Amino acid sequence: AGAKDDTFNVLDLTEYTKNRPWWRKIFAPSSGSSAEKYNVATQLVIGGVTGWCTGFIFQKVGKLAATAVGGGFFLLQIANHTGYIKVDWNLVQRDMNKAKQQLKFHSSGNKMPPEVKSRVDEVIIFLKKNVILTGGFAGGFLLGMAS
Repeated sequence: AGAKDDTFNVLDLTEYTKNRPWWRKIFAPSSGSSAEKYNVATQLVIGGVTGWCTGFIFQKVGKLAATAVGGGFFLLQIANHTGYIKVDWNLVQRDMNKAKQQLKFHSSGNKMPPEVKSRVDEVIIFLKKNVILTGGFAGGFLLGMAS
């Protein structure tokens, strides 16, 4: 009653390392991801297409935002020049000085809050796990921004 089974499985490390992808050797043994069920070409295509779409949309929204901000600033300047609005420049200067002091106060410590550090660590882990997908996305994003 209670006899132990003393059989062991043997793992041949030379065969194990031959079958591992190069990015797993570089980035750590825990760098596996759900994207590994796809081959490298599929991951590059998925990353490239999603990156291109994101870059294209980012470019269009960026142009729209720049036009809106620039046009709004232009209209405010015209309204100020023609007398429709009056800007209290002393109040603007005082608020700008307060904002500068707050920025100096927050940047003097140079320490990231723990919640930001944990998010940065999560992003780094994701990038390590999905290096091919991320590379395809980055290339597609740049192409989308250029088109």
